[in-house]
Amino acid sequence: MSIELRHFRCFLAIADTLSITRAAERLHLTQPAVSRTLRQLEQSLGVHLVDRSTHHLALTPDGLSFRDRAAVAVASFDRALGYAHRTAWPLRLGHAWAGAGTDTTTLLRRWHEEHPATPLELLRIDDRTAGLARGEVDAALLRGEVSAPGLITERLTTEPRVAGLPADDPLAHRTTLSLADLADRTIAVNTVSGVTSLDLWPPSARPASTITIGNSDDWLAAITGGRAVGVTTSATAEMHPHPAMAYVPLTDAPPVPVVIAWRDGPGHPRIPDLIALAHEVMGRG
Repeated sequence: MSIELRHFRCFLAIADTLSITRAAERLHLTQPAVSRTLRQLEQSLGVHLVDRSTHHLALTPDGLSFRDRAAVAVASFDRALGYAHRTAWPLRLGHAWAGAGTDTTTLLRRWHEEHPATPLELLRIDDRTAGLARGEVDAALLRGEVSAPGLITERLTTEPRVAGLPADDPLAHRTTLSLADLADRTIAVNTVSGVTSLDLWPPSARPASTITIGNSDDWLAAITGGRAVGVTTSATAEMHPHPAMAYVPLTDAPPVPVVIAWRDGPGHPRIPDLIALAHEVMGRG
């Protein structure tokens, strides 16, 4: 049996919902049809993608590995259909927060001037790879170390870390802070796309309290609302100023690398031009 796109869509629906029933509802199919399509895919690949031995359906290691590749294939197919009748092929650049920092406007305008036939779309996607691993974008500006399989990265620059505090916090008017100054506070940690974890602090002096955040908007709200303080990079201060927020440089926190990433393999033909321009505009270290 040959594998068809419907097999990929069926598997992705199961992977997203972790339920045969909900996948069937999403695809407007019967449960037996979804189970049969999954079984056909597994037989053709020669691996088990889904563990159905427990009460809760889960992806196997092979299923987890195959999920992103299937998502890239489906996204590429859908995108090809979507642009079939257009003359321009947009280049999608993902980011999880802060874009290219203060270089964002320069990067976008330079691209428009030098490559007017290829629109550059800057897309914020709350994901560790800003949608790159799942084929939602062609390239991504990412912060921190990125080790997702199938991705290539090049460092563009580094950004210093800063503390994010409510503007009326007693520490907000300091010119600099250390990590120890925040150790007795509740720390807002973006576990989806952030670069801050308790590992920044020495084991003997780590903050005892954290709240989990999923995106930069919620991070800002938690801090300006007085629930927590945070650690981020200078790009956040530059791109997300807020009258109720103060950003204070941290003297003892390591800088954060900023990389441009793309998938290994065939991709948008203008990716090399984007990489070159990003180095030219942002490359400072």
